[in-house]
Amino acid sequence: MHDPITTNAGSPASDGQTRQPTIQVTPVGARPSALGAAELFTGTVVVDGMFGPNSHSPGSGALVTFTPGARTAWHAHPVGQILIVTAGQGWIQAWGEDRRALQPGDVAWVPPGVKHWHGASATHAMAHIAIQEVRDGSAAQWMEQVDDHQYAA
Repeated sequence: MHDPITTNAGSPASDGQTRQPTIQVTPVGARPSALGAAELFTGTVVVDGMFGPNSHSPGSGALVTFTPGARTAWHAHPVGQILIVTAGQGWIQAWGEDRRALQPGDVAWVPPGVKHWHGASATHAMAHIAIQEVRDGSAAQWMEQVDDHQYAA
């Protein structure tokens, strides 16, 4: 991901002192789309990275768009994850629990270490913003794929 544009960051003020950073804007064109890796997703998934960890925050975020039937593999996050559903219809499921529906405006919190998956419903695409922190160089521990039987249950 490209460095954001920083307004007034590190530029000398008229009195010769360095200004403190203020606002950072990352232009949408600086964030290329990428297809989700086959070992991490089933179906077609587009990942648009929004921000990554930096010296001020360990957080990272992405807009993730799933085509109908597409989903993540089972995975867990060392510091948890927030999902903000922006479009479509989808599902989320924690290991050993019932699948739950997701729709625009829903916000899901996945606690640290909880094995789960999320993705589009069988008949509708779904997009969400995923926010998580990186710990020890990793934002997620990826596990086995969600098979068709688990997905349909």
